[in-house]
Amino acid sequence: MSVRPSKIIGVGRNYAAHAAELGNDVPAAPLLFLKPPSCLIADGATIRLPAASHRVEFEGEIGIVIGARVRDAAEANAGRAVRGIVAFNDVTARDIQRAESQWTRAKGFDTFGPSGPEHPYRGAWGDLSLLTRVNGVERQRARADLMVFPIPRLVAYISAIMTLEPGDIIATGTPAGVGPLVPGDIVEVEVQGPDGRVLSRVGNPVASGE
Repeated sequence: MSVRPSKIIGVGRNYAAHAAELGNDVPAAPLLFLKPPSCLIADGATIRLPAASHRVEFEGEIGIVIGARVRDAAEANAGRAVRGIVAFNDVTARDIQRAESQWTRAKGFDTFGPSGPEHPYRGAWGDLSLLTRVNGVERQRARADLMVFPIPRLVAYISAIMTLEPGDIIATGTPAGVGPLVPGDIVEVEVQGPDGRVLSRVGNPVASGE
């Protein structure tokens, strides 16, 4: 990415089916958490499984990249603050997440933020689609119009809490189908446009961090 983000804002349980598969209710308002920029890796870099976790899972997501400093955006024009989209993998130590009320450690290990190349996008947000494969097998597929909180609402909600800076990433949530990663796996996340064309892709091998 041309600008390193000052922050990565994650959105939890933003697809009803994913909330259900983990036994959670859909939140009444966007459920936010932060991932450190130090977790970011590019296409082809290795996801390292930390010794502290015994179950690390992939979470394919549509990531949006902020293009200009924004504070208190109105939902009606919040989409104008988005510069582009990226394929994003919100890698998560699920056992740690379940054990701790705060998600920083579960989400924040080095290499837990694979992000594909940025692609400019000015189409309808609901027309974007997400696809995740592990070892070539499809594991997740969903359209953005299934999000509980659509992208303009997320930008408006988050910018009312914190100023968004150019290059900041919002990881907009993962659909159903998450699952574990083990050494030797290859995990790929794609964001597709309305015509099925791949707009951004990130693929990463998985290895033990020990």
